[in-house]
Amino acid sequence: DVVSPVRLALRRVDRIASVDGPRNGTGEWPYCEKRCSYCNFNKYIPRGVDEAAMRSCLVTEAQTLLRLSGVQRVESVFFGGGTPSLASPHTVASVLEAVAQAVHLPADTEVTLEANPTSAPGSRLAAFGAAGVNRLSIGLQSLDDAELQLLGRTHSASDALQTLAEARRLFPGRVSVDLMLGLPAQQVAPWLGQLQELLRHCDDHLSLYQLTLERGTALFTQVQQGSLPAPAPDLAAEMYQEGRALLQQAGFRQYEVSNFARNGALSTHNWNYWQCGQYLGVGPGAHGRFIPQGAGGHTREARIQTLEPDNWMKEVKLFGHATRKCVPLGELELLEEVLAMGLRTDVGITHQHWKQFEPQLTLWDIFGASKEVEVLLEQGLLLLDHRGLRCSWEGLAVLDSLLLTLLPQLQDTWRQRRPSLCQEDDHTFQCPRITP
Repeated sequence: DVVSPVRLALRRVDRIASVDGPRNGTGEWPYCEKRCSYCNFNKYIPRGVDEAAMRSCLVTEAQTLLRLSGVQRVESVFFGGGTPSLASPHTVASVLEAVAQAVHLPADTEVTLEANPTSAPGSRLAAFGAAGVNRLSIGLQSLDDAELQLLGRTHSASDALQTLAEARRLFPGRVSVDLMLGLPAQQVAPWLGQLQELLRHCDDHLSLYQLTLERGTALFTQVQQGSLPAPAPDLAAEMYQEGRALLQQAGFRQYEVSNFARNGALSTHNWNYWQCGQYLGVGPGAHGRFIPQGAGGHTREARIQTLEPDNWMKEVKLFGHATRKCVPLGELELLEEVLAMGLRTDVGITHQHWKQFEPQLTLWDIFGASKEVEVLLEQGLLLLDHRGLRCSWEGLAVLDSLLLTLLPQLQDTWRQRRPSLCQEDDHTFQCPRITP
């Protein structure tokens, strides 16, 4: 998938040899009405929110990180959370205005807002549209009321369909919905019935997410204690395979492991993640990846903002941003990300794309002579040709198992062919503070 500090994703694409700054932004809004039974995200259920203070800090941190990154142009903004649709449209407008004042924000920039059905009545959605939002991602999750109750959602299936209809009226062709699979006691046929029903109502983008039982969540505890059956992996795999086939028949392109679009309605913001582009993360717990050119940097850093909203606001007021941790990414680490993220897409990794990150070792150099990779090619799970390296339709469904072969092959070849760079000592350090 932001009334919890806006995860302002400001998208940035770099070229290694010629870096021109981040072009994506993500804003985190960390607050929710209640915590869902499966969720272990950085979110908070507040007694009261000082939204004016939160808004001011989001604007300040966005301005600081834009300056630090040296970005000149932002191509997408994503408000995530939390439940960003609990924030006021004024907060969204203020953040977008701050970005537009600092850098070039094209008129056709994709601006996405995550929304839950209960926090997004039609009048509110229209107000977000007036504030600059032009794409919605709706956390529908299920069309079965019993499942929604199990998940701890605050909406009903009827609420979800009503919100979806209103969203499609306001943002035609730019509404995405999430549907979960692999819930405890969930069966294939009823779930496929939900998906078929959703196809009668949904827009041009749909995401299928398998439930992951996270330690510390209510659902994890219920399964551990035996009050709920553990999700059946074989059934979840069958749901996924049947679901993706059904979506293909309905004219959807599976452009990423969990994401499906028709009529060209891909999420350009998320596509940037899978292409290992650079982006800024603004708000409590937000993640970013960029080269801090404003500080004279040359290395891409993985950055995490302070998690707890009150502490985050204190740090932003003191220092202009609340980056808690910076992890410089070594060249091999970056290539591992390019490989793992790129193979999540149906395009995979083109030779030209790989060369932007690694001009010396080609995909042929790394994978062309490997016996293990040859087996995967013969099995029809992978393709390595003039276009590049990518998964087949069958391979995309088992990507995790393919990476168990591909990542060690990359690491071994890198160490053999680039030994001088294997002594890199990556480390985590405290990010410098900038007083606003």
